[in-house]
Amino acid sequence: MKILFIGDIVGRVGRRTTRSLLPVLRERHRPDLVIANCENAAGGIGVTEKIGEELLGLGIDVLTSGNHVWDKRDVVDFLTRCDRIVRPANYPPGATGRGATVVEAANGVRVGVINLQGRVFMQEIDCPFRIGTDIVSALRSETPVLFVDMHAEATSEKVALGWHLAGTVSAVIGTHTHVQTSDERILEKHTAYLSDAGMTGPVDSVIGIRTELSLARFVTQLPQRFEAAGGAGMLNGVVVEVDAATGAASSIERVVEYEDESAAEEDRT
Repeated sequence: MKILFIGDIVGRVGRRTTRSLLPVLRERHRPDLVIANCENAAGGIGVTEKIGEELLGLGIDVLTSGNHVWDKRDVVDFLTRCDRIVRPANYPPGATGRGATVVEAANGVRVGVINLQGRVFMQEIDCPFRIGTDIVSALRSETPVLFVDMHAEATSEKVALGWHLAGTVSAVIGTHTHVQTSDERILEKHTAYLSDAGMTGPVDSVIGIRTELSLARFVTQLPQRFEAAGGAGMLNGVVVEVDAATGAASSIERVVEYEDESAAEEDRT
């Protein structure tokens, strides 16, 4: 079976690009399950219930997220009642939402989707290694096909988690930095790994943010109100092929697709 994962969807451009390019990727790769990271889908930071439903309506089966998932107030109820969106599992007890879910893919195979968050250069939350191990142990009684979105800043921490979970999950795919890495591989215990899937959003931007605003912040060191950029978009992601019976990954392929340049005429988000 094949799993398509779409990297961090950023703002209106990211949503529009997903809408236009997902059918192309479906035709080309024939995925049985589509997962996407949505934590920046609303104006470049956070996600709302309306936007979450919009993305699910495009045919995305599960939404993962990260440290910005709670930035829009109206997402709280959505996180509570919708079992197709997950937030990092290693937030302390009492955090809204669920850190993992099990869904049925188009081919009838049950797939567990787990969201974890790193701690290096990020918030000091619970240990993703320990929490990840506990969740994987629990979900393997339901299915051997387990997909992990590791939302983290440091590549070393992502690589370490990949090795930590190797042989117990089908894939560990990194998110958060919005820059796709080229270190895709199958670890020795048949776990697919990539440090960062990249971003689905505006091409002419600084990781999705209007270039002039980001430059002003770096050059002056003064606070800036960041806004997602406009223009044409790109879709970054990854396709992982997995043995549905064992959960072992047999291949991993990066995805890079560009939207038609005419999209640049659309309003900024």
